[in-house]
Amino acid sequence: MKRRDFLKVSAAGAAATAVASPAIAQSSPEIKWRLTSSFPKSLDTIYGGAEHLAKQVAEMTDNKFQIQVFQAGELVPGLQALDATSKNTVEMCHTVSYYYVGKDPTFAIFSAVPFGLNARQQNSWLAQGGGNDLANEFFKKSGVIGFPCGNTGTQMGGWFRKEIKTVADLSGLKMRIGGIAGQVLQKVGVVPQQIAGGDIYPALEKGTIDAAEWVGPYDDEKLGFQKVAKYYYYPGFWEGGPTVHAFANLEKWNELPKSYQAILTNAAANTNAWMNQRYDMLNPAALKRLVASGTQLRPFTNEVLEACLKSTNELWGEISGKNADFKKAIDAMQAYRSDQYLWWQVAEYTYDSFMIRSRTRG
Repeated sequence: MKRRDFLKVSAAGAAATAVASPAIAQSSPEIKWRLTSSFPKSLDTIYGGAEHLAKQVAEMTDNKFQIQVFQAGELVPGLQALDATSKNTVEMCHTVSYYYVGKDPTFAIFSAVPFGLNARQQNSWLAQGGGNDLANEFFKKSGVIGFPCGNTGTQMGGWFRKEIKTVADLSGLKMRIGGIAGQVLQKVGVVPQQIAGGDIYPALEKGTIDAAEWVGPYDDEKLGFQKVAKYYYYPGFWEGGPTVHAFANLEKWNELPKSYQAILTNAAANTNAWMNQRYDMLNPAALKRLVASGTQLRPFTNEVLEACLKSTNELWGEISGKNADFKKAIDAMQAYRSDQYLWWQVAEYTYDSFMIRSRTRG
């Protein structure tokens, strides 16, 4: 190449670089958001999901997009996290949508409802079965966009001061239970109480409530419920696979560069898997410790489960008759559940049942 041609090429390359650099810088601005959690920092797995999300986002943007996480009560009370995000008091929150059924019962469907989906089915419905589209169509009315950002797996049925053998044993029982499940249990005599996670222990200790459900062995042991209630029931039929959501203020979300939107979406998906995996790892050892320390493990009887299923179906009919959003979402979820269990009874359930029976064999 002649010297003058080389100089022309070099000049052109330098000019391209001069144009490209500012464009790249503009597409990766420094952004700082605040996220309020509905959970106390002591619950390192469910609260830890928000920290995991923030860490992923920071690492994928070379710390240009930073999300500062606050535990419940630092900025706003745990059960007001969605409101704070909707009003742009904070840009994000990490919470469970069924906490907000007082605004609209439809919120519950995209997290967990009694006799709904298990964790894998829930993730499948949201990601592949149209659930996320339905969810964000609904969440848009509150000025937020939601991302599945954690799942606990099927939860336990909670801690009780007395044994629950019949439906009659539930009559007048004051129980901490979140979301729409409280309305189902109310139909069978329970007096539901919605109390944030950090406030459950003192209420159970003082006898303000007779029973409480939270998540499962690992979290429940941390909160110390085994010290104030003897009987530990399963399964938590109201939370077969509850989704924990990260919500972003919709206006703030729309202001993000497309690359940051993609990063936040993928960080949430990563966190969604991380939380479920972590609970699966931590719960077995915690359950062994609880039983070894004297906790009485009990299954809900078929009588209780059947009565609660009947109450659930009645409630869905009542709400669907006056709430079009709820009817649209619950019909979609139940149709998906039907097909899922058609498949699960063939392979998943058959395999798991055999392996459970053979677990203790030599």
